[in-house]
Amino acid sequence: MPEGTKPSALFSPAIEANGFVFTSGQLPIDPATGKMVEGIEAQTEQAIANLRTVLEAGGSSLDKLVKVNIYLNNIDDYASMNKIYAKAFKGAPPARTALQVGKIPLGASIEIEGIAVK
Repeated sequence: MPEGTKPSALFSPAIEANGFVFTSGQLPIDPATGKMVEGIEAQTEQAIANLRTVLEAGGSSLDKLVKVNIYLNNIDDYASMNKIYAKAFKGAPPARTALQVGKIPLGASIEIEGIAVK
């Protein structure tokens, strides 16, 4: 488990295996306040920031992501999410899946998980 991340009783923020870092889904919760940020663009920024924190704690980074899965509460948020997502990556972005799901925990509009090389 990466140092500096808060573990859950039920899952780890990330696990390293065979030179890869596998992250759990990152919700748009501001770690400074423990509260969810509002709006899809702010939620996307926060979920990416949380993903970055977990990856860096595990010895990796956003630039080393090879696969990202994005879960949206409403597929109509796709364009707004994409606008923010595009700013997070320099060069070729990782492979990605983005889809609408029924509900995301805590009423979030987005959850992001990734697999990165270490």
